[in-house]
Amino acid sequence: MAIPIRREPAALHDHAMDNLRYIRETMERAGSFTAVPGVGGMLIGCTAFAAAAIAGRAQTLDGWLATWLVEGLLAWSIGLAGAAIKARRSRVSLLSGPGRKFLLGFAPPLAVGGLLTLALYSAGLGAAMPGTWMLLYGAGVITGGAASVRVVPLMGLCFMAVGAGALFAPAEWGNWFLAAGFGGVHVVFGTIITVKYGG
Repeated sequence: MAIPIRREPAALHDHAMDNLRYIRETMERAGSFTAVPGVGGMLIGCTAFAAAAIAGRAQTLDGWLATWLVEGLLAWSIGLAGAAIKARRSRVSLLSGPGRKFLLGFAPPLAVGGLLTLALYSAGLGAAMPGTWMLLYGAGVITGGAASVRVVPLMGLCFMAVGAGALFAPAEWGNWFLAAGFGGVHVVFGTIITVKYGG
């Protein structure tokens, strides 16, 4: 007759560590992405004001577009650095559950904006770029912001409102709308995030 083999029960410590790991991962997936940089947003707003002033003097669509593309790269760098600094200070990973959700919601509208910029440029429709950029940026902020604090989707709505105005305003107002959106909205909400959500 075979004697049943008794398995050793898992050590209590190992079992407790597995439970804690599961709880931590679940909380990360359900939490809010709080590394949206307020100070970074204010800096992005300031560089957008400067870009609007430079682009306003451009004599051609190429010069105007080059100015705003450089501003876009600069803003992306500032935003990423600001988020990394804020995440490190808060001891959270940028690629944690909420961070991944933010990025997955934010990136697709920006990619569409890049493709539409090429299409609009090729068609000679530079006047439609300011509204298109802000509508898509706002959509990205809203969808990414669904994994963040409540003020972030509200900021996205403001970008979309300014973008809608730019889309139907006279073409010569486009640069002013970009200054109001990428400059003013970033500064206002960057200040709110800095004061209420710690930088």
